[in-house]
Amino acid sequence: MDRGESHSAAICKLCGEAFTLSEDDIPGNLPRVLLCGHIYCTFCLQSLECDSVIRCPECEVESTLPEGQVYGLQEDSRIIGLIYTTKINKMKRCDKSKNRKKNKASPSTDTHVSSDMEQPADIEKIQKTVDEALAQAAETLAQLVHIHETLTTGLEEQVKREVARLEMEIKQAADKALHAVQNWKDAQMSQLTKLETKFSSSQAAVRHIQERIKALEIAMQMARKVRRVPFLEQYCILDKVLETLQAPVDDQLIDMKCITMGTGMSCVFQLECLNGNLALSLKMEVSDPKDLAQSPPKSYLPGRFGRKSHLKRPDGRNSRCIPRSDKIHTPPKQRQQSPRANSPSSRGSSPSPRARCRFNLSRHSSASDLGSPDVIIEDFLDEGQALPPTGPELASDKLRINRRRKHQFSAIKRSAVTQWVVVTHIVNPSQFYVQSVAERRESEILSDKINQLCSGDGCSFTVKDTVETESLIFVKWNEGHWCRARVVEVLQKGSLEPVKTCAVTQLASIRVFFLDHGLTKSITINSEDGATEASLSAVNNQLRKVGRAVKNDLAHFAPMVIRCSLKDLVPYDVTKGWSKEAQVEFRNVVGSAAVEMRPLGQDRESLLVDLRKAPMEQFSSSVFISIREYLVFIEVARFYSPVTLSRKPLLYYPPVYPKINSKISAMVSHINNPANFYINLVDNMEFMLFSAKLQEFYNDLALLEEDKLSIYCPVIGQSCVARLDDKLWYRAQVIGHPGGRKVEVQFVDFGNRKILSVSDLRKIKNEFFALPARAINCCLSDVIPVDGESWTDACTNRFISLANQKLVTIIATGQGPKSEPLPVKLFQGEVNEPLTNIAELLVKEELACFKESLNPKNAWPSGDDSAIWDPPLEVGLATGLVDVPDQIISGNQKEDPLEPQLKLPAQLKDLKVRVCHVNSPSSFYVRFAQYDSQLKRICELIKQECAQIEPQDVEWKADMYCAALFNGVWERAQICSDVTSSDSAEVRLCDHGKMMKIDVSNLRPLPSSLIGSLALECTLHDIRPAGGRSTWSNTACDSFSYYLTGASAVMTIKELTDERPVPVTLFCSNRMGEFISIADFLLSEGLALRQRKPSNINVQQPKDMDPPSTVREVQNKSETETSCPSVPVISFPFQSSTVSGHMPPKPAPRSIMTAEKVKTSLYQPPELPCLGHIQISISAVGEDGLIYVRTQNAGYQLEQLKERIQQSMKALPRQKPYTWKSVLGCAVIGPDMLWYRGQLLEVLGGHVKVQYVDYGLVENIPVVHVYPILLCDDVPQLCMICQLLGINPVGGKWQQDAVALMREVLLNRSVDMNVVELPADPRGPVTVELFIDGLSLSRILCQHEHASVDRTVLPDKRLTVMPTAPVFDVWDINTEGLRDPEELMLGSFTYPNLQQEGEHFKVVVKHMCTPNELFLWPLEGTAHVKVNGESLDEALTRINRNIDTLPQLGNFPEGGPCLAEYSDGKYYRARLMKFISAEPVTLLVQHVDFGSDDTLPTSKLRQMPAELLEFPCRALKVKVAGFKAPSVTREENVLPYSPKWSMKAAMEMIDLLHKKITASVVVQEPELTVLLYSEDGELVHLPLVTKGLAELE
Repeated sequence: MDRGESHSAAICKLCGEAFTLSEDDIPGNLPRVLLCGHIYCTFCLQSLECDSVIRCPECEVESTLPEGQVYGLQEDSRIIGLIYTTKINKMKRCDKSKNRKKNKASPSTDTHVSSDMEQPADIEKIQKTVDEALAQAAETLAQLVHIHETLTTGLEEQVKREVARLEMEIKQAADKALHAVQNWKDAQMSQLTKLETKFSSSQAAVRHIQERIKALEIAMQMARKVRRVPFLEQYCILDKVLETLQAPVDDQLIDMKCITMGTGMSCVFQLECLNGNLALSLKMEVSDPKDLAQSPPKSYLPGRFGRKSHLKRPDGRNSRCIPRSDKIHTPPKQRQQSPRANSPSSRGSSPSPRARCRFNLSRHSSASDLGSPDVIIEDFLDEGQALPPTGPELASDKLRINRRRKHQFSAIKRSAVTQWVVVTHIVNPSQFYVQSVAERRESEILSDKINQLCSGDGCSFTVKDTVETESLIFVKWNEGHWCRARVVEVLQKGSLEPVKTCAVTQLASIRVFFLDHGLTKSITINSEDGATEASLSAVNNQLRKVGRAVKNDLAHFAPMVIRCSLKDLVPYDVTKGWSKEAQVEFRNVVGSAAVEMRPLGQDRESLLVDLRKAPMEQFSSSVFISIREYLVFIEVARFYSPVTLSRKPLLYYPPVYPKINSKISAMVSHINNPANFYINLVDNMEFMLFSAKLQEFYNDLALLEEDKLSIYCPVIGQSCVARLDDKLWYRAQVIGHPGGRKVEVQFVDFGNRKILSVSDLRKIKNEFFALPARAINCCLSDVIPVDGESWTDACTNRFISLANQKLVTIIATGQGPKSEPLPVKLFQGEVNEPLTNIAELLVKEELACFKESLNPKNAWPSGDDSAIWDPPLEVGLATGLVDVPDQIISGNQKEDPLEPQLKLPAQLKDLKVRVCHVNSPSSFYVRFAQYDSQLKRICELIKQECAQIEPQDVEWKADMYCAALFNGVWERAQICSDVTSSDSAEVRLCDHGKMMKIDVSNLRPLPSSLIGSLALECTLHDIRPAGGRSTWSNTACDSFSYYLTGASAVMTIKELTDERPVPVTLFCSNRMGEFISIADFLLSEGLALRQRKPSNINVQQPKDMDPPSTVREVQNKSETETSCPSVPVISFPFQSSTVSGHMPPKPAPRSIMTAEKVKTSLYQPPELPCLGHIQISISAVGEDGLIYVRTQNAGYQLEQLKERIQQSMKALPRQKPYTWKSVLGCAVIGPDMLWYRGQLLEVLGGHVKVQYVDYGLVENIPVVHVYPILLCDDVPQLCMICQLLGINPVGGKWQQDAVALMREVLLNRSVDMNVVELPADPRGPVTVELFIDGLSLSRILCQHEHASVDRTVLPDKRLTVMPTAPVFDVWDINTEGLRDPEELMLGSFTYPNLQQEGEHFKVVVKHMCTPNELFLWPLEGTAHVKVNGESLDEALTRINRNIDTLPQLGNFPEGGPCLAEYSDGKYYRARLMKFISAEPVTLLVQHVDFGSDDTLPTSKLRQMPAELLEFPCRALKVKVAGFKAPSVTREENVLPYSPKWSMKAAMEMIDLLHKKITASVVVQEPELTVLLYSEDGELVHLPLVTKGLAELE
């Protein structure tokens, strides 16, 4: 350490004074270390100490002092040692200087005596010293000259290198600028295609005209239907239809100037050149739109739109445009009971609309459909307009005005907006009532309020009271439940005719309409005798009156139901009206569950809607059930106007079509005629397993969940599963509705169609969409019917006898659109027999004929000519790889010897292979074409050896070979991992490369003579993943797999090593017959990049020329030798001179390299700390939520380790190819080009995933930056892994936002850690608690809802709470003017005085949290408290009238009083609890007079007048003694915030508390505990204990 460093280290950074040691009795100013790691002198720390806590001036971390206060803090031994060393050195220097002075002084006395004698000796000594200095100077001069020459030469070379580098960078920068400008140009030009969206006014005008045209066309269709069927006039408003038909075009509402306006966009170019800096700016600016032309287009004829309408409104205004107003026209009040109550006479169009914007909106709500809801809905719901009544009995202006301000219709302010509702009452599909799910809370509040009003005698009828029609009363719904209703009809005793007014004592019966249910009910008043008191008692038993005060109190509660009607729906028989079956079916399908309501318009007092029932969530094929479509489907209703069904059900994947001109085996599944039949390809056995799984699932489901998968209303095109007469299930698709509750379906895997009952259909599970449809629609190519028009029955029957349900061979001759049949040639023939063309047979039998210009000789050759058939070269070149049928090969072929193991040929170029399995471009498997026959023989031998062997109890280990039964075929496989307790083993098919799990019962030991593999794992040479990724993207893998799986290709091995995969180049034929490089294809698609190559590679030239390509030899051989087995002919581009330019690149010289096998061990595990609190620093937080920490001692060791590593690694080790499988510990060159210790986690192609063992960070870095060596292996890992105690992450794993929060809070910080539990494995995670400034990290995560507390943690290991360190800073800040002088700091609320313990007093339950945690209001002594002559209710009423005069709350102390708005719009006293969110700012408040909590924004909080604090709180939180939650509960529904209590117990307790109860105080400290008694003096909680819902305490 140099002097500067020692000087700065020995000085306190805070006061600048030097540290001093203690001397004698003088105390020293020693350096001391805080918990955060910062060091200050003792005097500074004493000045900072406050209440035994010191806050660090640098990082503000608080440190709690030990018993000795500041002197108890740890001293910094490093600085003390430095001070001591400096002091010792200073003392030594002083001693030396004294000795020198003494030596100089002692010979001075003899100077005069001996000066003359020593003079010659001094001269000789001086000369010698000078000579030595001159010699040394000469050497120094020579060195300086050499250094100067070296620097001069190096400077010249340096300048040359910089010039070359800068020239290249300038050129590259200019090229990049040109490229960026071109990209900008292309991007802007592409945006011009979307310029149409900028003309919103013109598009709105076009849409308006289109809507007007559509509405007019629909109105015309409706008018024609009414003209033919007069009964339909009952279901529409004819005058509205006529108004639509007769409405002319008004050019004043059509702004034709909109098509003359521009977008206001312009391109701006700016250039700045200053001091050698060139700045270009290209940008698109947007300004105000300008006129493109001064006049409208020539096609615009204003005279055509200038005609006046002959239809005038009663007030003289034109009906085409109604000006905007605050009220809409209210239709006249209808009669209370329509003579057509059971008919849809109330159906019709929406009321007269208003021109809301620039255009006249559609007036034809009754004619619109699901695709285009009426725009008029938006008009009549504007603020300030009246809403339609919920029924004919509710046509009251007051209710409409009150209802207008509620959010009942707010969800339908925009067309096509839906909301969830519950159907409360059904008259018929044209008249039913719904209640919004969002208003359930408001409905409960209203119900509680009504029940509270009716529980007393304040609303009882008296002898003087009367009952009038249209008046509002309360009616008993059931025992203890009252509802409000409107009187519809009154019958007086002794009278058969209804009267308008009747005395309550003379009331015989009454018919009422329930405003909140939609039900009309007749109530008969039965009295035992005719006495007045008896009659009055009978009336009060069922009815209650609504006084003026009560009516005003309930005025803001609008009716809770809306009257609705299913739009465009009429009875199936309009002459008979709605049937009882329609009502029953409507009720059955809707039930009591919530349904989705989609508003479509308004008709008089009904809202026109469509209801849709939600499907099951686990089936994506399920669609919403439209109630309208369901009623139409079951033929109890029908549409009377055109309706567009906008639903698009999920469809199956289309079938996989065969390649053109390739021979495929297939099964003909269904035949309609020779031009329309279906086939199934038989190239795999996957469908067999798929079908078995389908039967298993739906046969079991028929007994378990049949109702959940039932289909009520099939939609055209809907995918489903259908059951046939054989009781089997098949995949199908709905294609028609023949009527009679039947559907026509087509079976997508076979092609046949059938009409089935809807009861035979089920929803299809998602997993059964995995396979595409199997049936391929085909037609016989080259033939047509004999008459040229239609196929005869004889021809179809003959075709069925030849091919139906038979195995045939097909060759696709073309490929048209998917909607058309695939033209194919069909061949039949038994094994070892020649194939017969079925089309030729039909022609020979004169059942069909060939198309014109076709010769039968051009068809597939018959069996007689098969022996001499040989495909011409042109056919092979055009089709790529052609598999020649086996029967055309003549002659005997000697069987080759069996080769179970793959042997690479000597020639590594132009190898014909078939890609058998694909993982990614870096890992795929191929099989050489010459091994196809070997594979068949091997499979046959394995079947002979293993098929008859019973399953054996074999201990399967990794890398063991076995025989596996897969899809009915025995194949060779290799075990991937040890099979322990599971019944399945993960194996790799040796001859395919595919990994899969197979049941161990399908495994057999493989004979040693058959052990081997014919599949070679390969990787594409010279490419890497695009986008800077270390792994291939899913898109690249999917595209690579799509084109190559099962394809034939030509492969060249670039470098043969012992490692797998082998680098290769791959060429495949495209549709044009040209061979392309797969690597080039991935490059052109942007899915890959070229591999980076070093610029200084010396390529060794081969001594001999490469051998000629074997492809031409194979081609020539296939032309001349027809008796040998058929070899696939590959259409190489260089076989023809016309395409020789596409020759694959010549491969580079190959050299066989062997990777060096290296094995390293892990670094030593970290040293674990002892249990208890320690200070640590956080270095990393993993994606899995693990936290990597270092102790303070480890931090010191890390600095020494870094210096030691950098000194030991002076040069880079030699890079070699290594086998990384056995490498664990390694050395890593970090991004800062420094060495670090690492651990290898995974190899990812050219990258590896490593973890820095001393930091915990995980990175993907290039493999060239990793070396399989250990650095300082004697030093253990300095970073240990920690996990938090007692919390579980949400969702079972840590989410990204939770990890981001932990990183933001923890990284690079020194925190306090409580070690709770040490792991058995020292490399495992340590269970800890972390505290940040006294706050537990676990509680922070739980507060932000990233985790939840683990209740299973033992009590002795639960979270410990560290006291929050007090703030010791004292800031002298002037707050004058910062606080509003009007906002007073109020005190806290007061509580009423309770009775003595054991005394009973009456209480009212205000709120219940759990059955044993309540909020009570003692009535005695607090019920009539008045301040300044008014009660609390009167004071709150007065304040609410002038609530706008109270300022909003600006100070938010915890527990502070305020006024908070409740859901009824009034303000009540509340207490601030805590902040809930910061954006937006919301707070949790508690209503002190009710006990309930609410989360409100600051805009709903007001400053509370001080006078309200004088009233005691009306809600006291108490604990009810005597019972507790049951230890074991069988109830499924529990309280979410207190799972130990069931919902049933809470509801039972609520019923028990509704009665008159008394309480007695048991204890007041520490928690107010009471006992509750019923009217009979019994404990309230005893019924809960009796029913098993609670236990005695």
